[in-house]
Amino acid sequence: MPIKKNDTNWLIRYKLYHIPFWCVYHFIWWSVAIGNPFKAATYLLFTPMLVKFSFYFIFQAAAVYFNLYFLIPRYLEKSRFVVYISLFLVTVAVTSLLITPGYYLSAFLVHKSVIQAYGGLYNCLGEAVPSTLASMTLAMSIKLTKNWLQTTRRQQLLEKEKLETELKFLKYQFNPHFLFNSINSIFFLIHKNPDMASESLAKFSELLRHQLYECNDRQIPLSKELDYLENFIGLEKLRQHHDLEVALEIDPGPVAQLGIAPFILMTFVENAFKHVSRQSNRRNWISINIRLNGLQLEMDVDNSTSDEELREVINYGGIGLKNVRRRLELLYPGQYELDITQNTGSFAVKFRLMLSELELNPSFELMA
Repeated sequence: MPIKKNDTNWLIRYKLYHIPFWCVYHFIWWSVAIGNPFKAATYLLFTPMLVKFSFYFIFQAAAVYFNLYFLIPRYLEKSRFVVYISLFLVTVAVTSLLITPGYYLSAFLVHKSVIQAYGGLYNCLGEAVPSTLASMTLAMSIKLTKNWLQTTRRQQLLEKEKLETELKFLKYQFNPHFLFNSINSIFFLIHKNPDMASESLAKFSELLRHQLYECNDRQIPLSKELDYLENFIGLEKLRQHHDLEVALEIDPGPVAQLGIAPFILMTFVENAFKHVSRQSNRRNWISINIRLNGLQLEMDVDNSTSDEELREVINYGGIGLKNVRRRLELLYPGQYELDITQNTGSFAVKFRLMLSELELNPSFELMA
């Protein structure tokens, strides 16, 4: 009977596929200890030996998972080495003591004392302690090696994605259409409204400075990303039609110590301006709301759309929705939520991102 997909997910969720591994592991350990795999297999068919084997199987597996999913994340990964080693040794000792009742029970089943069957408690612990230590060390080695390979693989993908993203942003963010329209709008403002032209030129200058010099690192200060967004929106409002209503609300709270990958937020804002409706017989609008809830950044971007724009919106600013999600998965795995809704006449993005403190580098220190 074939295994259904749901059955497979259930097996993976509860790690039941580990059972054959532990059975094989303990059989190999016993085969080495006895010196004969056929003799070890014969012993396991004998009920008293199977009882002792079960104690090893259950308690060593419990010790292994306690180490992998509690001790390592809470202490070893946080560099609390002394506490980790102490608790690791305590776990080995307690597990070995919990295994010893299996010796007593198996001896009872053959009507012998522990001393007669195994030579006493000391001999029982002499087998249980090294076996437990070996199983925990082996599992930890496999887990740490797996984590190292995953981290290395993700770093390689991140470097590749970084190069591709830099090229795409040079093409799509720093685009001639936006530049020439902004310059043209500022040129006409010079005679019509010199003060506004001066203000727009300053925004334009800051925009170029950010794109060319300040966004080459993995992280930039959140405050700079928000300043860039405001300058971009200000220039877009300048060159867009007068019948476009743009509502921007930023309530980030303290952002001085927080960092974010460059252009993460920009993608959603640029998409709204690119695909907003431009119909003269109806209201055209964009609403952008950014707020900080502790370390979680919350961003809502909504815009009106026409039928034609709604069909193109999935292209997502030329970068592609798939690439946006992929970049987030590489940079912030398990730390973000992205919900995109296409409604009749509107397009909505709800983005949630868990931030961390900015990792300063020399370039930021020099600019500070």
